[in-house]
Amino acid sequence: MPAESPAPEPAAGTFRFPVERGHILMFARALGDDNPIYFDEDHDDPRRRGGVVAPPTFVAAAAQFDPEWPYRPRPGVEWNGSGRGPGFAPASSGGGTSLHAEQHYEFHVPLHPGDVLTVSREAGKTWAKHSARGGALRFSEEITRFVNQRGELAVIARRVRVITERAVAP
Repeated sequence: MPAESPAPEPAAGTFRFPVERGHILMFARALGDDNPIYFDEDHDDPRRRGGVVAPPTFVAAAAQFDPEWPYRPRPGVEWNGSGRGPGFAPASSGGGTSLHAEQHYEFHVPLHPGDVLTVSREAGKTWAKHSARGGALRFSEEITRFVNQRGELAVIARRVRVITERAVAP
């Protein structure tokens, strides 16, 4: 059998996300989910599904493989999650905030250990609304596609972010 050729480098603006058995197990444990579908090859459920699969929200862990992810600690750079401050920069000159408003997933094929996903992001729709408490609200979508090593679209994740014009008091 001929040796498998190495995968080509991902296109600019994309990165690779390896789906690893241990990572799936740790992700499921972090969720408090002990379903054997996430770790036990010998259990009936994984056997019926073609093996261990990743939990539905597992693709959120792709951020750890994104070289541009702004919340990962970097040597010599102050970390946003250090606890010394609010963990984010002001989103507007009016003192508003940026919030993760929604998350949607479309699943096309299961993720199995050994898959290597190519991840790409693009801007989606934008819109605005007005709030008596937050002032102008600017919404924007980010669409993330996860394509496996066979070229199959595995997951589409759609995140909606909202930026408020001013901070909202509790």
